[in-house]
Amino acid sequence: MKFLASLAAIATVALYQVELAASHGGVIGYKISNTYYNGFSAYNTPVGQSSIQREWDTYDPITNPTDSLLACNHNGASLGSGQKTAAVTAGSQVTAYWNQWPHTIGPVMVYMASCNGACASANPASLSWFKIDQAGLISGTLPSGTWAMGQLVANNNSCSLPSTPPTNPNSTPECAHLTLSGSGKSSPSGSYLVKFPGAYKASDPGVTIDIYSQPTVTTYTIPGPAVWRG
Repeated sequence: MKFLASLAAIATVALYQVELAASHGGVIGYKISNTYYNGFSAYNTPVGQSSIQREWDTYDPITNPTDSLLACNHNGASLGSGQKTAAVTAGSQVTAYWNQWPHTIGPVMVYMASCNGACASANPASLSWFKIDQAGLISGTLPSGTWAMGQLVANNNSCSLPSTPPTNPNSTPECAHLTLSGSGKSSPSGSYLVKFPGAYKASDPGVTIDIYSQPTVTTYTIPGPAVWRG
């Protein structure tokens, strides 16, 4: 089966900031088992680039939780003949590397979607996505505790997949094409499947939250569906 994360798919890593910030970054590479794959080079023409990652054009975050680009970032287009796919064996580790990421408050979520055919020609907004991992507030309070995004920074701007202003949240998704192989037969259905846009609403608690007005709160509700465990 193909995915837009043989089984082939797109996997998206979504960093969802719940603090206002001025600078950001993006995924520049992936390590799958012992093989490293270059990511897309933003701020450069896609012509001549070859990557398992889809195009993303700017460090600017997506601030509207219903934006049509929420699945795969600004542009999010296939690289055409330069679009590659990485083979992944079920149970192996995939690690995404960011070139920079100065923000430490916010959850990290990982989704996949079956391409139902060739991933290179798939429209991310038309696919049904399911969440395979997430982490939010790990410990402590909302404004000063340990968040998944803070752990990403502590891990030298890397996140293994899966791994273990407040009214203007920032989302920075990145997409890669993966072909999964394994003996599993189950697949997600029902409430586990969502669309982008559609998975989040502006009224969701994890979107509208004002972390600085709740300095003693120790819980956070991660947006989106429940994690599908297979």
